[in-house]
Amino acid sequence: MDWDKLKIFKSVAEAGSFTRASENLNLSQSAISRQISSLEHELGTTLFHRHARGLIMTEQGEILFQSACDVSDRLKQVEMQLNDTSNLPAGPLNVTTLEFIASTWLTPQLSSFKKLFPKIQLTILLNDRIYNLNRREADVAIRLQRSDSSDIIERHMTSIEFSLCASKKYLEKNGYPKKKSDLEQHLMIGYPLNTTTPFAKPNWIFKKLNIDIVNNPNVILINSMHARYTAVKNGIGISPLPNYIINQEDDFEILYPEVKIPNVDMYFVYPQERKNSRRIRVFKEFLFDNIKVSSSG
Repeated sequence: MDWDKLKIFKSVAEAGSFTRASENLNLSQSAISRQISSLEHELGTTLFHRHARGLIMTEQGEILFQSACDVSDRLKQVEMQLNDTSNLPAGPLNVTTLEFIASTWLTPQLSSFKKLFPKIQLTILLNDRIYNLNRREADVAIRLQRSDSSDIIERHMTSIEFSLCASKKYLEKNGYPKKKSDLEQHLMIGYPLNTTTPFAKPNWIFKKLNIDIVNNPNVILINSMHARYTAVKNGIGISPLPNYIINQEDDFEILYPEVKIPNVDMYFVYPQERKNSRRIRVFKEFLFDNIKVSSSG
């Protein structure tokens, strides 16, 4: 089977149309159509149902698409292994993590890492979604939840402490909530319910303090830690935040320090099959040497 035709088929299947595949491959639609027709002729089967709204894979097309993805993944693995045999670590390294981990801790360190390893090309993917490392959606993940896959290597990096906090600007304007019941009169900032969460029980403190976040006009729900931090910094309301972020701000004040929010563990995660990757190893060693995400800042 011609691999060039298979790559075109895979691109068409992912794009769902000849038009989008043409743009992605920088080939004419007629050339792509001829390649697909030729592949269908060689295999003696139809790979796509043609519709006015696009292409839908047949059952045979779905089988071939899965095989094409497996072959593509394997070739990427071989390419990574070949790159990892060079004297200096070089090549792409795709890292997925949460936005607030990247913005408040990871990215400030990347300049130092690049000075040590200038030939590694870093891509940072920010999303609360869990990327499939075994399918090569990313090479490495920095997560706040444990993995349930046996094909994954997981190393504990640190435990992040959280506290309920507000800016002094907010407290001067709205008053200091001396009793826990006083919080009912303050604007609280939490995490939306029934959404993908970056770690377990992000609204734990609200339940502990008997704050109802459902249909409560005194609660703003934001599915971004960085946006919640910005809201607190601008004096909008009260929110739980990591202590290492709070300690960076002279204007932030911790409320009810006696109420201990459960720590959130942070993990360095990568596929078992990549355990010998030099790029992953040097990145891991660099981060573990510079880990400062803790209550002390």
